[in-house]
Amino acid sequence: MNRRADIREKALADLQQSEILMLDGHFDYGNGYHGRVYVNPHQLFRHPSTIWRFAQDLIDLLPADLIQKTEVVAGPVTGGALLAHTIAGLLDSRRSLTHPPCSFAPFNSDPTRGFALRAFYRAELKGRRVLLADDVRNTGETFARCAALVQEAGGSIVATAEIYDRCEVLTDLGVPNIALVEYKAPVNYKSSECPLCAAGTPITRF
Repeated sequence: MNRRADIREKALADLQQSEILMLDGHFDYGNGYHGRVYVNPHQLFRHPSTIWRFAQDLIDLLPADLIQKTEVVAGPVTGGALLAHTIAGLLDSRRSLTHPPCSFAPFNSDPTRGFALRAFYRAELKGRRVLLADDVRNTGETFARCAALVQEAGGSIVATAEIYDRCEVLTDLGVPNIALVEYKAPVNYKSSECPLCAAGTPITRF
């Protein structure tokens, strides 16, 4: 088994042991759907050392040229911003002291567009190469909305990266995507048609 496969296999086990990636529950996602798999961001970000360790593993999977050319790491405040901030700092430790420091930009929640960029960060992104980071990739729509904001600000997307990829992406940005863990989740159910509810399986609480 190669080194990248080793990293991914260990990360999958660590995410489950830490109860970050929960694979066999009954979860209400709050959007009208239920399912068996859930990434618990509270567990992921509760201890800074946890996200630092997984961010280090994720960086180990990034191609060397991507590490060198990334100028900004950006992520949504719904989960990816803390990861993006951590990656931005750790990338500098992989580069020479003369390399310009990596910047960070968060996407704030916006009731109309889903996400927004403050003017300060729009200026920071102009003409810069941006790595988008999030805790989980579902359909890829969050990355797409964030990418549109980067492009509107005059930046360019070099890649996307996440802790967990559900392997059900519908929106392809045409750039490399790097996931620490890839796991094809079982199908989600409309809450009104959920077989777990029909079987009397209680909603998983934490």
